Amino acid sequence: MNAFDTHAVSNTVPPFENVNLFACDPALREALEREGGASQAASLRALGERLGRAEVLDLARLANLHTPRLHNFDRGGHRIDEVEFHPSWHSLMALLIENGAHASPWEEQGAGAQVARAARYMLFGQLENGSQCPVTMTYASVPALRQAPRIAARWLPKILSREYDPRSLPVEQKRGALVGMGMTEKQGGSDVRANTTMAEALSPDEGRRLFGDDGEDAWRIVGHKWFFSAPQSDAHLILAQTEAQGSAGLSCFFVPRFLPNGQRNAIRVQRLKDKLGNRSNASSEVEFTGAYGWLVGKLGRGIPTILEMGSHTRLDCVLGSAGTMRAALTHALHHARRRHAFGKALSEQPLMQNVLADLALESEAATAFALRLARCYDESAEPAQALLARVLTPAGKYWICKRGPAFGAEAMEVIGGSGYVEDSPLARLYRELPVNSIWEGSGNVMCLDLLRALGKTPAARDALAAELALAGDAHPDYARYTGALLADLSQPQTDEYGARRLAERIVLAVQAGLLLRHAPAYVSQAFVASRLAQGVAGAFGHLPDGVDCAAILARALVEPA
Repeated sequence: MNAFDTHAVSNTVPPFENVNLFACDPALREALEREGGASQAASLRALGERLGRAEVLDLARLANLHTPRLHNFDRGGHRIDEVEFHPSWHSLMALLIENGAHASPWEEQGAGAQVARAARYMLFGQLENGSQCPVTMTYASVPALRQAPRIAARWLPKILSREYDPRSLPVEQKRGALVGMGMTEKQGGSDVRANTTMAEALSPDEGRRLFGDDGEDAWRIVGHKWFFSAPQSDAHLILAQTEAQGSAGLSCFFVPRFLPNGQRNAIRVQRLKDKLGNRSNASSEVEFTGAYGWLVGKLGRGIPTILEMGSHTRLDCVLGSAGTMRAALTHALHHARRRHAFGKALSEQPLMQNVLADLALESEAATAFALRLARCYDESAEPAQALLARVLTPAGKYWICKRGPAFGAEAMEVIGGSGYVEDSPLARLYRELPVNSIWEGSGNVMCLDLLRALGKTPAARDALAAELALAGDAHPDYARYTGALLADLSQPQTDEYGARRLAERIVLAVQAGLLLRHAPAYVSQAFVASRLAQGVAGAFGHLPDGVDCAAILARALVEPA
């Protein structure tokens, strides 16, 4: 140092980068194998290496720094409603699409297709979350669109394409297409039955005059959407009120950006939302000023039709939250192993070990649950698996997404002030975590849906009981917890007041059962002791005495050889 140097920089931690995100995660690798996705392990390892590179991780920073911009008009004054993105966004989208995050289960139907796609999606969740939104909606649109054969024949080849094509063109001129959704209106929020957007059927003559053979099932739509996700998408599924042929009520419509005659549809993007997080992704408010849409499903049955999409988007909320929590954990643990205080590494300090191990247990349990749920979708032709998915999807969407913000805050605190600034990815990850709890049905909506599932399908309790029984009754705390849960579920589920607690209990029981069956004893015993025996604490770092924190942390993030 010379006389004017104020200090030497030391004891700082290099970024968590150039790491294989798949190879360093034993819990994900093991869950992939046991849930049926082992055939994709090599491709996931290659993807994990690619996503962990410094230059790829930096795409997330750039996409959230340079947020989307709306251009309502071109230089000549023509209405265009185009969204401009930074090149980093397009790079992220191309990565997701070329790796089939939007399409692979529909192309590779069979054992493990949904599980492999879930693992892939969770790896992307460690990279950047905003770009996952249009990919999720596109993925989830496929089951709904298959109810409309004419639309499916024209659009599915482009939707399932592995080429990302951001150009604003009619679908016939594109190499690939994205599909969004719009349900929320100002006056209704989650109560979509309060929607006021109206759809009026075109007469056969008017439909043919405007669109030729494509005029069949065409409707004219007037109204608005308060949240219209990814307005740059090539088409959206929306809900609108219909009054025709005695079938009043909400119906589902496919609304393309470009009409079959090549003209722009009358979808007016009013503004982009200025959101807390998910800032790389464009969310918007729109008005339909005589837009045209095509009926999907039956008249007056819009909610059941679009729920074909909603169940898969809710699955992705679970996967996305689990992936983001994993990202927050890896950054925190990487830092704690390299930062020294009071004479030794943070990760060797007993109280910090308690916090980090508690976070690691939460992350591993979320991973195990997420891939087990994905297997339910792979095996949905089996009644028991379909019933289990019907229960675990809303319960998991509630609990795992609800745990995310507290998890992100704790991981940020591990890093301290350096984690609270925008130079750190923890600030971005923390802002991302609430969205999955809000989007696609808030926590209360999910818990009410859980009660509805249990009330309408009593056999769902038996499917859950069979899943929990696989872990046996050798562990007394697990046996007591699941026994009490199943006893309560044997009664009619009408208690809305306690529905959140019920959802939490179901997810914790399933997570504990999975860990008892598949995780090392030092993981499963610590999870049962801290979650089932003593109850979930309000903060992380409440593990009881006797937990092998060092073993848990060594498993949580495997260092390169």
